[in-house]
Amino acid sequence: MSTLQIIGHAGSNFVWVVRIFCAEKGVAYELITAPPHSPEAKAVHPLGKIPGMRHGDVTLCESRAICSYIDAVFPGASPIPRDPVAAAKTEQWIAIICTAIDPMMVRQYLAGYFFPGTADGKPDRTRIDAALPKMLPLFDMLERTLASNAHLTGANFTLADAYLIPILHYMTELPEASAMIAERPAVKSYLDRQMARPSVKETIPTH
Repeated sequence: MSTLQIIGHAGSNFVWVVRIFCAEKGVAYELITAPPHSPEAKAVHPLGKIPGMRHGDVTLCESRAICSYIDAVFPGASPIPRDPVAAAKTEQWIAIICTAIDPMMVRQYLAGYFFPGTADGKPDRTRIDAALPKMLPLFDMLERTLASNAHLTGANFTLADAYLIPILHYMTELPEASAMIAERPAVKSYLDRQMARPSVKETIPTH
């Protein structure tokens, strides 16, 4: 069988999602390091985004589509539930993460630190400070959910958790978000447990 290739930069939270998913299923892959908008990324994504995937003659982009394909093609225990209610709740949380949590915490807040676009390269405090009050209700939502659940959808780890973990991990590296997590014991306990999970530990980006 052809080698499964995941195309993208390891530091991308969405690339990390796919790598966690592969680790959960026990699927071997080759990581082809490529930043967004590179020739490698553009070859598999019409907008040059990452991750991309190549498996023989099959090329795909977008993390959710890639995980769906891997789940269907490769054997192994899946973090995508088969029960219709659990599956729907998993998709519900993935949607919340991709449409609300990621845009605010990663694209605005984190980007204000790491991709500020300022003349002197210093953090863009305008973007960062505008994001902070909007992040509070998102962390509160997660605290309420995780106060009574081991994982986002209940007792079991699902693909929804794979989407959330990289974001929360990156939030611990930034001062205001790290404080928000520290003030929410259920979120902090959840993240501590997930960072010790083998599929997460073995895929933590090193660069």
